[in-house]
Amino acid sequence: MAENQDNIAGAATTEEKTARAHRSQKVGTVASDKMEKTVVVRVDRLVRHTKYRRYVRRTSRFMAHDELGATVGDKVRIVETRPLSARKRWRVVEIVQKAAK
Repeated sequence: MAENQDNIAGAATTEEKTARAHRSQKVGTVASDKMEKTVVVRVDRLVRHTKYRRYVRRTSRFMAHDELGATVGDKVRIVETRPLSARKRWRVVEIVQKAAK
């Protein structure tokens, strides 16, 4: 009976290792590509002003690891990842739309 419990516990830990938590994804525009393998992605969102009830655009800038070679103006999808450097915690997954030349 003790062997059965050990097998069940072993199976649970194996499943936990394969299952990964949901990683946050965002879509934004590349604002800077002057670094090697790093881009700055600008993500815009609309929030409702509390007093005036109008929508106001808020911008966040994320440094993301880029192996795909995105350039300024490209629309990219970034995904949350482990810390890669002091300020870089995102990774470029795909280039959604290339910038017009």
